Amino acid sequence: MKQYNVGIIGATGMVGQRFATLLENHPWFNVKVLAASPRSAGQTYEQAAGSRWKMAVPMPAAMKDMVLMDATSDIEKIAGMVDFCFCAVDMKKDEIKALEEAYAKAECPIVSNNSAHRFTPDVPMVVPEINPEHIEIIKAQRERLGTKRGFIAVKSNCSIQSYVPALHPLRKFGLKNVLACTYQAISGAGKNFETWPEMLDNLIPYIGGEEEKSEQEPLKVWGEIKGNEIVKAAAPNITTQCLRVPVSDGHTAAVFVSFENKPSKEEILKLWADFKGVPQELELPSAPKQFIHYFEENDRPQAKLDRNLEGGMAVSTGRLREDTQYDYKFVCLSHNTLRGAAGGGVLLAELLAAKGYFD
Repeated sequence: MKQYNVGIIGATGMVGQRFATLLENHPWFNVKVLAASPRSAGQTYEQAAGSRWKMAVPMPAAMKDMVLMDATSDIEKIAGMVDFCFCAVDMKKDEIKALEEAYAKAECPIVSNNSAHRFTPDVPMVVPEINPEHIEIIKAQRERLGTKRGFIAVKSNCSIQSYVPALHPLRKFGLKNVLACTYQAISGAGKNFETWPEMLDNLIPYIGGEEEKSEQEPLKVWGEIKGNEIVKAAAPNITTQCLRVPVSDGHTAAVFVSFENKPSKEEILKLWADFKGVPQELELPSAPKQFIHYFEENDRPQAKLDRNLEGGMAVSTGRLREDTQYDYKFVCLSHNTLRGAAGGGVLLAELLAAKGYFD
């Protein structure tokens, strides 16, 4: 496979740090640029982020002495040094939209972890195993932007990465109504217990904007390309409640679902066990061999090892049983900064690379 030079925009934040660790020995992607805010620009990565390093593994040695560039003023220079960039900046939404479009118009493709462009009609929001065909909208986006190489592709919100993969293989039975209660780790807010000690022995029953994202983003993921835009799916009806819980990593969801044609429990378990997507077919470097793992009733899918299944890129499900008001209920879990954030972004970039979008 061809080697690509890449940049990380927003390298000092938690997701940027996770990108750095995942890309340290990546077989396809070589980190050539680290960029951050003007206040960090000109410092080495170790100087800017060392005291705020939140990963369990050390900062990659090869990146410690890399001098951070200014993500906002060095756009043309960065674009000339890389084949594409990952973006995980902490800015206002309108500023992120403008920044990512500026990189795209400078002919630097952007793989974004941010929410700013998730509902831009010609920007694909991709969970690679679920809707890889949505990257075909990039042609229309390039026409709108007037670019030859530049484009923006985004990954979905980390809160839907647990329950949407579990629901996706079941769409053949006609998903009708979905209720999902998500219990979201503090790393989803870019925090750990050292920086957010008040979360110890605490629970916050509100995360701003999260319920709207969790209810609407699955419909775009399940939507169709029509003309020059992605049109959201009309069903299922989704309602969510999102809570912040005192857990370091991993978003758990309690899911209730009803169907047009109710499947048997055996049919559901077989679909989960057998489900494979394009990343598995292409054997992409970050793709889990088995995407969905099921644990029986007396097992605990929230156990520590399960969120780290297959490098944190697989989804755990468990406690599938019938419900009195819905057809079934179950619980599921994914690692929010791996599968849900940086790892999902790296897998999306691998899909784009395999399909020639960075060439």
